[in-house]
Amino acid sequence: MKHKTLWKRTMCALMSTAMLTAALAGCGSDGGQTPEDSTPVSDSGVGGAGGDSEDSSVSEAGNTKYPEFLTVDVFGSQSNFQGIQPGWFAKVVREKFNMELNIIAPNVAGGGDSLYQTRCANKNLGDLIFAGTGDNRLKDLVATDLILDMTPYMDGCENLQRYRAQIENASQLAEQDGLWVVPSQISGKSPFEPCEATEPTNAPSVRWDLYGQIGYPEIKTLEDLLPVLQQMQEAAGESDSGKKVYALSLFKDWDGDMMHNAVALTALYGYYTNGFVLYNSVTEDIQSAIDNDSPYIRGLRFLYQANQLGLVDPESTTQNFDTVSAKYTDGAVIYSLWPWLGTGYYNTVEHVNEGKGFASATLQDGEYLCFGNSPDGDASYAVMVGSKAKDPQRMVDFIDWLYSAEGIMMSTSQTGGAGGPQGLTWENQDGKPVFTNFGRQVLVEKKLDTPVPEEWGTGTWKDGISALNYPAVGITDADPETGIDYNFARWDDYARLTETALTKDWSEHNEGARVPIKYFQEKGLINVFPAVYFVNEDYSMDLSAVKEQCKQILIQYSWQMVFAKDEAEFDSLLKEMQETAIGLGYEEVFEFDKTNTINRFEAVRQYKAENNL
Repeated sequence: MKHKTLWKRTMCALMSTAMLTAALAGCGSDGGQTPEDSTPVSDSGVGGAGGDSEDSSVSEAGNTKYPEFLTVDVFGSQSNFQGIQPGWFAKVVREKFNMELNIIAPNVAGGGDSLYQTRCANKNLGDLIFAGTGDNRLKDLVATDLILDMTPYMDGCENLQRYRAQIENASQLAEQDGLWVVPSQISGKSPFEPCEATEPTNAPSVRWDLYGQIGYPEIKTLEDLLPVLQQMQEAAGESDSGKKVYALSLFKDWDGDMMHNAVALTALYGYYTNGFVLYNSVTEDIQSAIDNDSPYIRGLRFLYQANQLGLVDPESTTQNFDTVSAKYTDGAVIYSLWPWLGTGYYNTVEHVNEGKGFASATLQDGEYLCFGNSPDGDASYAVMVGSKAKDPQRMVDFIDWLYSAEGIMMSTSQTGGAGGPQGLTWENQDGKPVFTNFGRQVLVEKKLDTPVPEEWGTGTWKDGISALNYPAVGITDADPETGIDYNFARWDDYARLTETALTKDWSEHNEGARVPIKYFQEKGLINVFPAVYFVNEDYSMDLSAVKEQCKQILIQYSWQMVFAKDEAEFDSLLKEMQETAIGLGYEEVFEFDKTNTINRFEAVRQYKAENNL
């Protein structure tokens, strides 16, 4: 069994936390050769560190250990920003490592997998690589000499040594001796307990104020959500900027083997994907994506019906995630495919003070898919060092810092839960984290455009947020030295500061509950995907090529089906999609995926037996 764990990149990754307080302990020695291409993708319109090694922003320690200033090319497959990392995070990186981060982001460049392939063909993916390792990619990266073995640079890296077993385990997928990759989302908690802090990763999240305006109607099934959304859209009026409000706004950025927005709806019933398989890890039900009654086709039909009712943003086929997130901020969308999206972009202090905001509703027959903690980490999304990095030791030192308590806490993202830098956003008072005035503004009140204090550099808080968007540890983990949760949403001070009319109203209509994920667990609505370590058998080259052809067909037809003119066209497109995919060899790929999924079930049963669970 090789490659591609099923504990894939999840919304826990997009909602990732961070660790806090341990200071950077430099590890290893200097060394390396200059990369052949270290030209920044863009240096216009961004702030942050720059210049040479004499710049006053470099700390004495950073300047002494790393005398040569570097621009480091960072391939970030989850990054939503491209160019030189600006702001306060850039200042921290400059002071500690005398370097700046040039982010190369497929999400922004629009290159998708083609950008990855192009850079691989040019023999320089990046100096630091944050990317998926599935579909033989780790093995290929090692075989083509695109990443280096970190073993010689690990001495003294206390944080990475703490996770040595996880690194060794993940690196086995390369099928060559060495420490090639550091997995993300490493957790010290049970793989059968949800990794989410307060909200499920998947739940029907709605503008709760509008839901209240129409009388909090019961939602028994997914299809019952449609008339509810229709009433809410009619009650919504205009967005903050005067635009038309839609119940749903879709985007294509995250399409993988299928249309990702439709896959999100299958997760309301506990289904996850493995290639063309949809499966429920609790019931062990396995279904083919293209079967007439599959959860995926149900999701597509729901979106089609929503579009027929005028509930889908007509710009859905041409926009990306950034455009959609801006519409959430503006109040132009009233249903969130994932709770973190609506709450993260709309629930500002101004909105909640007006009694407006997103909250999760109860789908009575639902099984909200959550993800278990991952003691082995997520080897399908990880960090690596490029083989042409000028200073490999500095790259490994930087990764080591990302896995320190300080580094993890600082590596927050706009949708993440990390508390940010101690001294800037929070202080430790008697062993408990308490927000500073600045931290309250940017993390609680969500005034993301607040300028940072002068000693933290220039620009706003939002400008300086880490563009890496990388979750080193689990979202519910805590600093082992202090016991302080990395996720500020779990702090007592956050609970105190965020009690609003909106949260009180949600509580009153949910039996007095205060934490949504706990409430849904008590109601039996949570389906935990156990993060037990498992790797799929790899596709052969021939089967991989067949799969690539089939998935393009699935994605193409899925979008056409959602925007079909009538039900007859929807059904006709479905049949054409099925026949075309099967003609290309879909069933052979599905059977391979099915075998992998059955083997995964067995691995979970074996884990339970070995751990008396």
